[in-house]
Amino acid sequence: MPLYEHVFLARQDASAQQVDELAAQYKGIVEGLGGKVTKTENWGVKTLSYRLQKNRKAHFVLMNLDTPSAAVAEIERQQRLSEDVLRYITVKVEELEEGPSAMMRKVDRDRERDEGRGGGFRDRDRGDRPDRGDRPPRRSRDDDAVDGTEE
Repeated sequence: MPLYEHVFLARQDASAQQVDELAAQYKGIVEGLGGKVTKTENWGVKTLSYRLQKNRKAHFVLMNLDTPSAAVAEIERQQRLSEDVLRYITVKVEELEEGPSAMMRKVDRDRERDEGRGGGFRDRDRGDRPDRGDRPPRRSRDDDAVDGTEE
């Protein structure tokens, strides 16, 4: 059977449980038509590049499918009818990726990087900067006269 990667975007105001129910519904469609879902990943809520139907964010879900094309057509038809689904894309692939997807690896890598830093950007002390000299004293607005003379 053909292999597909299918990603859909659900509305931001849908709960995580509702998004999981949508994924389970589409999984049921695939299994009912003789295919199987090899992996489902919920990538969470992410900011969109531009607004889609007045939404600035969306839940992203990836499904790896080993299914006939009729099942993909039915999933896409159901998603066109659903008000909760903003966009979807299905890509036919030669082989399905084993393990976590690139998006999940990025999340893990970011989490490890943040833990290794020991805090956020503002928490870090930059230390002394010997390459920079002392700053000159600040001038107040009162020092600047309109006509170039001091009052």
